[in-house]
Amino acid sequence: MTAIRQAELDALPVREALPELVSALDGHGAAVLCAPPGTGKTTLVPLVLAGLVGGGPRRRVVVAEPRRIAARAAARRMAWLLGEQVGGSVGFTVRGERVAGPGTVVEVVTTGVLLQRLQRDQELSGVDVVILDECHERHLDADTVAAFLLDVRETLRPELRLVAASATTDAAGWARVLGHGRPGGAPVVTAAGVSYPVETVWAPPARPVRPPHGMRVDPAQLTHVASVVRRALAERSGDVLCFLPGVGELARVAGQLGGVDAEVLQIHGRAPTAVQDAALAPSAYRRVILATAVAESSLTVPGVRVVVDSGLAREPRVDHARGLGALATVRASRAAGRQRAGRAGREAPGAVYRCWSQAEDGRLPAFPSPEIRIADLAQFALQAACWGDPDAAGLALPDPPPAGAMAAAREVLVAVGAVTPDGRATPRGVGMSRLGLHPRLARALLDGAAAVGPRRAAELVALLSEEPPREYGDDLAAAWRRARAGGDAYATRWRAEATRLRRSAATPAGPSPTPTLPEPEAAAPPPGREAASRRAVGAPAPDLRACGAGGADGSAAPATAAGAVSGDDAAAGLVAALAFPERVAKTKGEGAFLMASGTAAELGDGSRLRSAPWLAVAVADRGPHSASARVRLGAVLDEDTARAAAAHLLASGDEVRWEDGDVAARATHRLGAIALAVRPLKNPDPALVRAALLEGLRSDGLGLLRWTPDARALRARLGFLHRTLGGAWPDVADDGALLARADDWLEPELSRARRRADLARIDAGQALNRLLPWATGEAARLDELAPERIEVPSGSRIRLDYSAEHGQPVLAVKLQELFGLAETPRVAGVPVLVHLLSPAGRPAAVTADLASFWQGGYLAVRAELRGRYPKHPWPQDPATAEPTRHTNARLRR
Repeated sequence: MTAIRQAELDALPVREALPELVSALDGHGAAVLCAPPGTGKTTLVPLVLAGLVGGGPRRRVVVAEPRRIAARAAARRMAWLLGEQVGGSVGFTVRGERVAGPGTVVEVVTTGVLLQRLQRDQELSGVDVVILDECHERHLDADTVAAFLLDVRETLRPELRLVAASATTDAAGWARVLGHGRPGGAPVVTAAGVSYPVETVWAPPARPVRPPHGMRVDPAQLTHVASVVRRALAERSGDVLCFLPGVGELARVAGQLGGVDAEVLQIHGRAPTAVQDAALAPSAYRRVILATAVAESSLTVPGVRVVVDSGLAREPRVDHARGLGALATVRASRAAGRQRAGRAGREAPGAVYRCWSQAEDGRLPAFPSPEIRIADLAQFALQAACWGDPDAAGLALPDPPPAGAMAAAREVLVAVGAVTPDGRATPRGVGMSRLGLHPRLARALLDGAAAVGPRRAAELVALLSEEPPREYGDDLAAAWRRARAGGDAYATRWRAEATRLRRSAATPAGPSPTPTLPEPEAAAPPPGREAASRRAVGAPAPDLRACGAGGADGSAAPATAAGAVSGDDAAAGLVAALAFPERVAKTKGEGAFLMASGTAAELGDGSRLRSAPWLAVAVADRGPHSASARVRLGAVLDEDTARAAAAHLLASGDEVRWEDGDVAARATHRLGAIALAVRPLKNPDPALVRAALLEGLRSDGLGLLRWTPDARALRARLGFLHRTLGGAWPDVADDGALLARADDWLEPELSRARRRADLARIDAGQALNRLLPWATGEAARLDELAPERIEVPSGSRIRLDYSAEHGQPVLAVKLQELFGLAETPRVAGVPVLVHLLSPAGRPAAVTADLASFWQGGYLAVRAELRGRYPKHPWPQDPATAEPTRHTNARLRR
């Protein structure tokens, strides 16, 4: 063992802030540590708080990192500083790997691992200090861990010390959270750092590129990033660190960097340990390190003097088409841009090449969105339910979970038997929460093991938890066989995960492989927790009669022996259907399918799955303007397995709806949107028929009724009175308003109707009369307030047009018939709009002020028309002339 590297420890700038941090923890038990990258907050602080350096009391410290690569690197760095190997005083635990021993004092774990430990041991026995590193990233697991730890401090272990550490964070917000109601919140300790200047070079593409959509990135954008890397190599010295959104983009850019005078490495969370170690170690050769967001923080990549930032990142989203949380490519926030640029100035002055314009930079979001606001919350909701707080109302979270997302998550959890309808965790749900899987995949593992055996179920779920490369094809069973035989990096990771899941599926935590669950009973409370009364009761597993699981209603079901489903196709179809029951799909022919969710799906040309009568869709995506989803990964299925896996979607009943312009009535048996059996209904329920007719009126319009000219005129008159006088006069202009009062004016005819033709026999005018304000007596004034016709000076009774939606009533009359009328006629106090017509009935002028027209506009009309119509009177003074409908000759008789 080598001696402690004291010189390196003394050189870490965070040491100056350690006395203040220790004092804050002694006095308050919690603190926020803000320290720039490279100061030693991830390495020196845990060693000092553990008493391994500095002479303080010996304490056990757990450091929670958001990523596995950061957890391994931090542990190795601390062990190196102590002159030890990892697994001695310092160890680490990530999913599927633990390097620690009985003498381990500082353990670095991922937040997911810490979350599982808290669920198993809420007191976190033996741990004295927990450091939440990189809390600014606002990962859902990290926020959840923080809330659980604060709950533990409040109810069980007030002596537990908490530190939220970050280079750039909302210090005031985290101080408020960690303070948990204390005035002023938790103390904030700031450490000064040593940073070197970083020059910014704006390097936008020469031509516009398409914005990212879903997981897709425009290939032109990646070509541009590769060209900027080449430019940086030519213009600058030192290693180049290039940030890209995902593993696929790393591979594509690496492929375009062939021939560069540098070693090209790819670093991401799933990269082999040897590759990660190589990227994090000094090198005698110049390097280009292509990295995802794992290199934004926590890690120091030695030798880097240049950063090339693609400006893209991956954030979680709820993928409703897939039924799981998914990642989406987005523009990286300005905060992420600062973090990335800082990588170039860790060891010496450097430069950052940003692959976008300076003008665009100001429009970027300031910070990444907290996952709790945008992600699928099924796992979070299950964790909260197992903690004893199904609604998460009692958790001190930096941001509360959206109510709609929590409701959707609970629907999923109830469907897979993880929680009761009121949200309390079942024993089955507790077991599922410990698998480190999305609840859908946990359900597929536990229930699938009953029919295909733990090994095959674990292998298939491992394929679903990390999608296989596209070159594996769209057939899940074929991809399974290729992974079993493969020697690529994906197959290596897949085998390790399958082994882990197989062990998990074989443990007794949760239901047995072929469960027949009893009636719900109270789950045993955890020891030492007063809030245990919030714990859940048991719930039955989903109905898997064909697969060997208990019934959805809690009844016993015939159990199929483990491994009874034979053949890769059958096993793959079953497990995929268990994970995504809403996406079991029935063929419509020619490679087209309808999923139980109601979404259409199609397979690519040449897929062997095109002839399948049923399909279990594991992965699908849909373009922004596409009517159908494209199946990326699926498995052949049979109807019995589809019914069993998606039993909660089975429904039978009478369906009466408006379809293709008329009432369709049938008895159906459905699996979600998929019709399994249909027969016509001879005597459908009249209430259902009435509802269907109303739906037809909403979709096709009130034109389905019989509208005579008088009926249309009445509707226009009533609309005018509603606009003008309001009060008791009804709103009849809007179809929606009329349909909302269907009971008041369409009965009893609507309830007697059975089809479209019956609607056409309903006299709309007669029906509208029922809406008049008869009770107040105002209905009797209809002809007074909005007369159908108005008498003009000539004696003619002219129909008024009330059809202008927001205008005045229109009186269209021959000009000569208004001679002698000094004032414009009014209706309900509103002057009518007079359309003055020529003797031939053609428009001559429009006015709402006859007095002004006689004095001015009339002279121009007279000059234009008297030569054309010499047989009609055109007096000099129309205001005093005699009105007439006749010619001059008729008047002289």
